[in-house]
Amino acid sequence: MPADPRHRPLTSRLLCETVALFAILAAATLLADRSSGPLRALVPVLVVAQGMWLHRIYVVAHEASHGKLWPDDRRINDLLGQVLLLPLLLPLRIHRKIHAFHHGHNRRDLETSALDTFVVRGRCGPLRRAGYFALWYLAVFAGGWFLHSLISVVLFLVLPLRVARRVSPAFKGWRRRDQLASLAIFAVALALHLGLGAMFGARTWALVIGWPLLAFAWCYSVLVYIYHYDTDYGPAVRHHVRSLRPHPLAAWWLLGFSDHATHHREPKLPWYALAEHRQPLPPEHEANQKVETIAAAILQQLRGPRIIELSENADDQAGPR
Repeated sequence: MPADPRHRPLTSRLLCETVALFAILAAATLLADRSSGPLRALVPVLVVAQGMWLHRIYVVAHEASHGKLWPDDRRINDLLGQVLLLPLLLPLRIHRKIHAFHHGHNRRDLETSALDTFVVRGRCGPLRRAGYFALWYLAVFAGGWFLHSLISVVLFLVLPLRVARRVSPAFKGWRRRDQLASLAIFAVALALHLGLGAMFGARTWALVIGWPLLAFAWCYSVLVYIYHYDTDYGPAVRHHVRSLRPHPLAAWWLLGFSDHATHHREPKLPWYALAEHRQPLPPEHEANQKVETIAAAILQQLRGPRIIELSENADDQAGPR
C-alpha cells in the first residue's frame, strides 16, 4: 500500500504544534507566577491546561507506539515517540507492550483487560461492595488509573522475568534486553526531571512538569476508559468499544480518537484518517453505543463498576448483582 502523501506534512505540523504549545503554556505559567498583579491568579488554570496538553502529547506518542507516527523509518518513529514520553517518565517499549495487550485482549472475558469489572468469589456484602465502588471512583476521578499505569511501568522495569510472566500474560514476550533498554530510558527521563529542578529550581520544575503531571494524572484517569466502560465481552476483542460524537475542539486535542471503534478495528490508521474510515459497529455489538458525547461517557462512569459474584465451589458465573 503506497504511503499517504499527506502523512509527512501533517505529522510535521502536528509535532511542531504539540511541542510549541507545550512551550508556550510553560512560559505563560512561569510569567504568571512571577507577576505581582492579577495575572498570578491564572497559575492554577495554566497548570491544568498544561496537564491537559500533556494528554495531547501522550496521544501523539500513542501514534508512535503503533508505529504510525513516522512509518517510513521505525528508528525515527520510536525516537520521536520516546522523546514525547520523557516528561511522563514512560519508556515507549513498555507502553507499546501494555497497549498491544489491550488491543489483543480487550474484554476477552470478565477478568481480562476489563477495568470496570470486579469478579469475586462468594457473596459480595454491602461493605465489600462499597469498597469496590470506592476503589473505582478513586481510579477514575482521583487519578487512580494513572497510578495503576505507573505501578505497571515499575513492574515491567524491576520484576524478574520468570516472576513477571506468572503475574500477567501481558509480560509474554517481554525480554531482558527490553527491560534493560527501558531502565535506561527511565533513567534518562528521571535525569530530565532532576536536571530541570537543579538548573532552574524546584518551583520551576513544579510549575512546568510537576504540578501539570498531577493534572495529567486526573485527565488521563477520567478519559482512559470512556470508550470501553460497560461494553460487552467475548472473543471479538476489537468490537468491545464505542465511538463518540466528534467535537471539533476535542478532535483537535485528542486527534480524533472519538472514533475509537475505528481505531480498534484498524489500529494502523493514522489519526487524520479515522473519520474517513468510520463505520458503525456490527449489529451484535451496537448496544455498546450507550452514550454519544465525551461528557456523557465521563458521567456514566459514576454508575460504578460491574461486580460479578462467582460460586465458592464453581467457576461458572453467578451473574451481576
